[in-house]
Amino acid sequence: MSKVGIIGDKGSVMGFLALGIDIFPAHEADEVKKTIHKLAERDYAIIYITEEASLMAPESIAKYKDFELPAIIVIPGITGSMGLGMNEVRESAKRAIGADILFSE
Repeated sequence: MSKVGIIGDKGSVMGFLALGIDIFPAHEADEVKKTIHKLAERDYAIIYITEEASLMAPESIAKYKDFELPAIIVIPGITGSMGLGMNEVRESAKRAIGADILFSE
C-alpha cells in the first residue's frame, strides 16, 4: 500500500489523522524542506502540503515536480485558501496541454 503524508502547521494537519494519513507538523522553513525530502526518500506516493508550508520550500517542491512520485499536492490550510493550489493545477494543465484551459475572468 502506498504511503500518504501531509506537511503543515499542527492545526491544519491534525484532522488528517482520522483519515489514516501520516501527519508531519512543521512550522519553520528548514523543517518543511527536510520533511519533504525525508518523505520522498521513504517512498511516500502522495505528499500533501499546506499553502503556507509550500511558501517556505518552493525549491524542494520544484525538485520533485517532474518526477512521477511523490506527487506533491498543495492544499489550503486551516486559515483558508490563498489560491496557490489552483495555480499549481493551472500550471500543470498548461504544461500538459499547451494552453490555459482553466483561465478565470
